[in-house]
Amino acid sequence: MGKAQEDLGEGGAIRSRLDAAIAMSSKVFAWAIFLAFFVSVYEVISRYVFDSPTYWAHESTTFLIAAVFLIGGPIALSRDKHIRVRVLYDAVSEKARRWLDVINSLIAMVFFAGLGHAGWTLMWKATHTPTGAIHFEGTGTAWNPPTPALLKIIIFFCVCMMFVQSFLHLLEALRRKPSDTPARQGAR
Repeated sequence: MGKAQEDLGEGGAIRSRLDAAIAMSSKVFAWAIFLAFFVSVYEVISRYVFDSPTYWAHESTTFLIAAVFLIGGPIALSRDKHIRVRVLYDAVSEKARRWLDVINSLIAMVFFAGLGHAGWTLMWKATHTPTGAIHFEGTGTAWNPPTPALLKIIIFFCVCMMFVQSFLHLLEALRRKPSDTPARQGAR
């Protein structure tokens, strides 16, 4: 990325190579929504046209949608589209915005570190027996796929990714040289 940030409009910017890679991967993950749609359509046709319901469609669809929802966190952070109180942020100078970005990154890192610890505990319990043997937690249904364990792995992975992103955003904010331009007017 270098010094320049790729502008995504409405305040969004790609600030690191990791952000760029995550933003690009979002196009791949978006196809999971279509896959979930097709699985649902298949289930409806199978159930109501052929009177032969599946036992795997609901759990597959739920897993795909949940996974896409979880991956949305790092994607939003990569595009700088996370929630921010713009009234305050847009009213201050570039120098003050820089320090707000530093504070935001530090608070986010503390939050993600705590969430990462909890995510690790959940993931470990979902993928290991009390004796330490590997065993993926299932749904407990007739099909019993290991989707609860897989989702907990995704949670942990996404939280770790957002911690690293926040750290890189902190470094970017600390390196940024604030200009002497006045605060933006009318920005969202």
